[in-house]
Amino acid sequence: QVQLVESGGGLVQSGGSLRLSCAASGSIFSMHAMGWFRQAPGKRRDLVASITAGGSTNYADSVKGRFTISRDNAKSTVYLQMNSLKPEDTAVYYCNQGRSAYYFQPGDYWGQGTQVTVSS
Repeated sequence: QVQLVESGGGLVQSGGSLRLSCAASGSIFSMHAMGWFRQAPGKRRDLVASITAGGSTNYADSVKGRFTISRDNAKSTVYLQMNSLKPEDTAVYYCNQGRSAYYFQPGDYWGQGTQVTVSS
């Protein structure tokens, strides 16, 4: 059974930084691309960033240059470093284990989410 546990959310002022973590268990972490999604109230869940097993990354236009996704295969953990945060970044952030190693295709497993709130 795959489990994903996010942490690191919180309340931060505009312009501040947060680092989210997602610890995975129950699978061979290094064989899966991983993704971070976010969902604001009343909105759909959108992909923010993804990273392949080999470390190639992709970002939504809205976060390029501000967010950085990374992974530590030895710790089975994926990170999302968020800098220059804006109020519009406020959402629940979820990690997802992809179906493939070589590109990110969302899989069936989600974490419980971690709330990020950016005050103006």
